[in-house]
Amino acid sequence: MDSNFSWQPHIEAILAKATQRLYFLKQLTRAGVPHSQLRHFYLTVIRPVLEYSSPVWHHLITKKQSDQIEAIQKRAIRIIYPCAHDMPYTSAIFLADLPTMSDRRDQLARKLFKSTIHPIHPPYITFFPLLENIHLSLDYESPKLLLKFPRIPPEPKNTNYSSHMLSPTIRLHNCFFFSVFIVLCVFVCVCLLSTILFSL
Repeated sequence: MDSNFSWQPHIEAILAKATQRLYFLKQLTRAGVPHSQLRHFYLTVIRPVLEYSSPVWHHLITKKQSDQIEAIQKRAIRIIYPCAHDMPYTSAIFLADLPTMSDRRDQLARKLFKSTIHPIHPPYITFFPLLENIHLSLDYESPKLLLKFPRIPPEPKNTNYSSHMLSPTIRLHNCFFFSVFIVLCVFVCVCLLSTILFSL
């Protein structure tokens, strides 16, 4: 996104990069590589470039920009399947068994949204074990995200904490922040001492 809140620079960059990779697809076609492998090359080398960060900008681009992205896939299909040159685009994508780029971006955006609300993303469970029991639900009738937190029992009195084994992740987490705290304290002390010495 540029200073004018436009995605044009990003779209131009991915179009240029994907166009360069179409050249290699043409070379593979001339070398007699089978259609299935050419299609695999497109799906793994060219299409990911066109979809880079697409959930962020999918709903913010113009129809012209969307058509420019679609044109790259149209060219790729015609390179892979020479018989698709005279076909309409809808017939060509049916032949290649591919969705349109617009539908594909919409699927990726929906998948990302669903992964953020249900189920909970695994890294959060790793670093915050209590979140395993939090239940997330999306009310589709009224757009509200409902969180149900588990009831945590109170700590018993006179608990011997040394007998409880903390998870390695929590211990590592605490050690990291303690180390950062010590480094900051040392840095502040050094700065104060240097200031005092220079003032003398």
